[in-house]
Amino acid sequence: MALLNNKRILVTGMASHRSIAYGIAQALYREGAELAFTYHTNKLKLRVQDLSKNFDSDIILPCDVSEDFCIDQLFVELKKKWLTFDGFVHAIAFAPTEQLKGDYVDTVTREGFTLSHSIGSYSFVGIAKACRSMLNNKASLVTLTYLGSMRAIPHYNVMGLVKASLEANTRYMANAMGPEGIRVNAISCGPVRTLASSGIKNFKRMLSFCQRQSPIRRNVSIEEIGNVAAFLCSNLSSGITGEIIYVDGGFNIVSTIDDEK
Repeated sequence: MALLNNKRILVTGMASHRSIAYGIAQALYREGAELAFTYHTNKLKLRVQDLSKNFDSDIILPCDVSEDFCIDQLFVELKKKWLTFDGFVHAIAFAPTEQLKGDYVDTVTREGFTLSHSIGSYSFVGIAKACRSMLNNKASLVTLTYLGSMRAIPHYNVMGLVKASLEANTRYMANAMGPEGIRVNAISCGPVRTLASSGIKNFKRMLSFCQRQSPIRRNVSIEEIGNVAAFLCSNLSSGITGEIIYVDGGFNIVSTIDDEK
């Protein structure tokens, strides 16, 4: 039996077939979940509508997570299709391009710092707050983070702080929503070539370094990340909440550079 039969899951942040959110949607759909999707701009709407056909979904709704009204309106519209549902995948992050280049202290601005945190961290709890009454018992919320929350990664800059905030957000949300049977977890992904990652300077170098140094000697795929998300959304992970699950080929455990590799 598929892991997610009879479960309804909202997927945010799917921008292309290379998105981590797309890999997650593939795994959720394969395991029997019924899916709904959000988009941010009209340009993305057409793309998400096209991609959603691969998942037999016609629930594609707008949501600008920088506006509370838009988040609330998302669930007004979703409720017309689903009275309740079983969780959501938060795959949303943004930082102005100039915040992801050069020296962190020189480039960070109050505006960039605030905007990045609002979209990349607050939106996770903002969405949960707006749909809390619609979530079924045993619902699962999953977000995406990165090792830059724990280590200073060149050019990742303010996004590292955003991911640290997002991970703390995960723990506090898990503690607050646990009594309702709702679980909240984060997947810390290894670097993956996506539209979003293309904005990080020297990203190809990061990919190459992780491939050489990770214990499995390769980078992870969106399919592998998707498999873990499907597990976290399933009842098989019913005892797991407030956790940061690494899907990075073990790169996070490496402490030295082996020049002989």
